[in-house]
Amino acid sequence: MAFFFPLTILAAGGLTFAFEHATVAGKLVLALLLIGSIFSWSVMITKMRVVQFARKQTVQFRKAFRKDRQPLRLFEGNAHFPGSPLYNVYRAGCQEMTFHLLGSSEVDETFRARMESADKITPAQMGAVTAAMERAVGETALGLESQMILLATAVSGSPFLGLLGTVWGVMDTFTDVAVAGSPNLATMAPGVSGALITTVMSLCVAIPAMFGYNFLLTSIRSLIVEMDNFAAELASEFEHKYVDHNAHAEAFRR
Repeated sequence: MAFFFPLTILAAGGLTFAFEHATVAGKLVLALLLIGSIFSWSVMITKMRVVQFARKQTVQFRKAFRKDRQPLRLFEGNAHFPGSPLYNVYRAGCQEMTFHLLGSSEVDETFRARMESADKITPAQMGAVTAAMERAVGETALGLESQMILLATAVSGSPFLGLLGTVWGVMDTFTDVAVAGSPNLATMAPGVSGALITTVMSLCVAIPAMFGYNFLLTSIRSLIVEMDNFAAELASEFEHKYVDHNAHAEAFRR
């Protein structure tokens, strides 16, 4: 601890010295990097909370869904799992399925009786149910991936912005040295230090954003794969219970 404390003071002093000797253009770049850092951190924290909540709700939804072999039971009971991507797919599929079975997706006290007397649907109608679930997967995926462009921009754009500030600062430093006519280290060091701070700050923005982006991208892709797999599972359940394949065969013979 006694060894690292002086290093911390030295690093802080170096940054302070560099900031004090940064040019107006360099300080403008630092301000832009600060804004980018605030946005990237806010996106990372918000998205991580969304992903964590989505996983928690998805676990609860899976348990509730697999307690009963009747795929429409949760829909009939008006169960809600807000934030769960799988529930969005389930709700879209159930709404489309009940519309084709009953002519309406409204759930009331007569829902179970109407379901027991309802005729099975055709494979063509089942195709509409599958399409509804696919649309839900796409819409939910877009929602999960929203604002990720800000992190991608922070990762790819911050180093270039910092490099711009550094090159600009070094250019101004050499210009001042040329005007003063005294090319020595003591004259050049403050200007070069002020120029390099933009590169340091840009890396401080880009590196956390890179780790956050990769983590979130992997997590979101995992949720999208889970949605695709669940949509296929739910479609299989619907096929077994509510689709009349004999009607398709008879239509083909005709």
